[in-house]
Amino acid sequence: MPDSARYWQAVCERDAAFDGRFVFAVRSTGIYCRPSCPARRPLRTNVSFHADAAAAEAAGFRACQRCVPNGQSPAQQLDALVAAACRLLESSEATPTLEQLAVRIGLSPSHLARAFKARTGLTPRAWAAAQRRQRLEAALPEADSVLEAALQAGYSGTRALYETPAALSPAQRRQRAAGERLRYAFAACPLGLLLLAASARGVCALLFGDDRETLLADLRQRFAAAELEEDPQGLGDWLAATLRQLDEPARAVHLPLDLRGSAFQQRVWQALQAIPSGQTRRYGELAEQLGSHPRAIARACASNPLGLLVPCHRVVGASGALSGYRWGVPRKALLLAAEADAGEREGN
Repeated sequence: MPDSARYWQAVCERDAAFDGRFVFAVRSTGIYCRPSCPARRPLRTNVSFHADAAAAEAAGFRACQRCVPNGQSPAQQLDALVAAACRLLESSEATPTLEQLAVRIGLSPSHLARAFKARTGLTPRAWAAAQRRQRLEAALPEADSVLEAALQAGYSGTRALYETPAALSPAQRRQRAAGERLRYAFAACPLGLLLLAASARGVCALLFGDDRETLLADLRQRFAAAELEEDPQGLGDWLAATLRQLDEPARAVHLPLDLRGSAFQQRVWQALQAIPSGQTRRYGELAEQLGSHPRAIARACASNPLGLLVPCHRVVGASGALSGYRWGVPRKALLLAAEADAGEREGN
């Protein structure tokens, strides 16, 4: 096993970043563990390193019952539970209390609250409110009245739309974010350069490119009437979470999204978010699922403002070819290859 000194340091530090890269086994107990295992550290002379659980078991060791190195890591388990909580919040007519949600998920309220906020940046109630606002944004362009859009989105009336100081009027929403302040920041990434922009409600754009000027021009075109402010420090946590997903595609980030589009675009984007990492769907499959046409699906994918977070890169042509991608086919190929590699590592 290469780099034993660094692996031993990771074991001593219980560094979860190394989970999935190797396991360590203890000869005196016959047990193998994750690097992050909270159990007492063994003597170095009793430790051996193995590429994965299968290799450790082939060497005669059995899995630790505390850190479960042959299953999902604790962090991955919490990722899955928070994703399940998000689905429950999204499908519930009335927003459940934290206690009710915790009972459904199987965690204590305090544990769920911490895990949820660490992964989304919001409390469950705030996240549910953000989703309801997204539904309102989708309904407004095609509704006959603001009241109709509000009722479709799950509001009991229009009063709540104007109680929050940051809320935009329907007229402003039709004027491409007039009077709204959007924050943005850049970060270098494996795909070149990314620009992340956020409103008061969540991430409204995640764009990829090669230079700042082109990305900023794209953002200005999308939100022509908004006031733009560069805020790398304020968006640092969300940028870091996005970069982690690029490095570890199997661990999807759950950030609040401020998706703005027609009702049909919203339906397509929601369908994209349901495609698991490491898998793809054909345009025709999505068209059949949504009762539409492959070209309409392709147009909705091309108008997607949130690369990676709304994974339009997981949609391919009828023959499985990568076809087009808003930020270039080479980037699409890199994203799909990284997700496929991560899936293989998870399966081994």
